[in-house]
Amino acid sequence: MTASQQARPQHHRARICVALDTKDAHAAAALAKRLAEADATDFVKVGMELFYAAGLEGYAKVAQAGLPVFLDLKLHDIPNTVAEGLRSLLRFSPPPAIVNVHASGGAAMLRAAAEAVSGRAKLVAVTVLTALGEDDLSVIGLAGPPRTAVLRLARLAKACGLHGVVCSPQEVADIRAALGEDFLTIVPGIRPAGAGLDDQKRAATPEAAQAAGADILVIGRPITKAADPVAAAREIRAALEAANSQAID
Repeated sequence: MTASQQARPQHHRARICVALDTKDAHAAAALAKRLAEADATDFVKVGMELFYAAGLEGYAKVAQAGLPVFLDLKLHDIPNTVAEGLRSLLRFSPPPAIVNVHASGGAAMLRAAAEAVSGRAKLVAVTVLTALGEDDLSVIGLAGPPRTAVLRLARLAKACGLHGVVCSPQEVADIRAALGEDFLTIVPGIRPAGAGLDDQKRAATPEAAQAAGADILVIGRPITKAADPVAAAREIRAALEAANSQAID
């Protein structure tokens, strides 16, 4: 067992966030309602695809289901623009539970973002997208393995007052060991055993990500494209609970 796993409480179960990546606000809202009524997820995610297609109206339809919303817009601009953008997003009713920015926007932007949010939501920073591998980073001038860049950006985010980061499953244990139990890790790139990787390059099963110390698992297509999305979400949650029980035993 790693030091990071030892630091996690034995009752830790990673929470599930279903990514509602569709342009159809009615379909997204209907699925959010079904998931909420079945208690099959802990969060839902509204990302660029849905928000740019349906805007505030689409966000509101999803939020009416009553689940906490991760508004995944990955703001990245000059400090004032990002700060004012976040203030606008937090005027939504109900406001999102989690919002995010790109860590690569730099320290001044991250500090401005943290000041703008000021405890009204969890603010996390995207480190390195899970669709990028070492070769991709080299092309844009970032030498070395993704985990090096991820840990550097995570340290910067914490120093600037953010609550956590978005990272791949492969970096969770390093972040947990370096930055502590209370630093939030939101983890996409989750694929149940036997599922295709789609466009993900740094991925893991839900159980492996949980064992590494992930707090929130962002899961889209394995749930939303399933014949029965509610059953798929429940199956993943049951697998996480079983893995957690085995770890405690």
